[in-house]
Amino acid sequence: MKIEYFIVLAVSFAAPFILSFSKKMDFYKYPVRLIAALLIPFTIFFIWDVIVTLRGHWSFNPLYTVGFKILGLPIEEILFFLIIPFCGLFTWESVKYFTRSSK
Repeated sequence: MKIEYFIVLAVSFAAPFILSFSKKMDFYKYPVRLIAALLIPFTIFFIWDVIVTLRGHWSFNPLYTVGFKILGLPIEEILFFLIIPFCGLFTWESVKYFTRSSK
C-alpha cells in the first residue's frame, strides 16, 4: 500500500497535535524552543539520510511510499524527521505538566 508510511505518520501525529493546543499546557509558550527542537534534529538527520541513501547504505521500499522524493528521500521520511520529534517533545512536556500538577 503506497500510503502506509503516511498512515503511520498521521496516526502518530494526530493526538499530540490536537492536544498540543490545550491552554493548560502552554505547549506553544516558547515558540523559539519549539522550532529549535524540531529544526536541529531535522537538519542533522536529513543531511545524514541524504548522504547514506546516495551511498546506497539504505533505501526505501517504493511499495510503501508515494514516490515523491527530495534529494533522494521520500517525502514520508522527511516528514518523519519533523513529526516524531514533535511527538517526543509533546510527550516530554505532557509528562512535565502532569507530574507538576499531581504534586
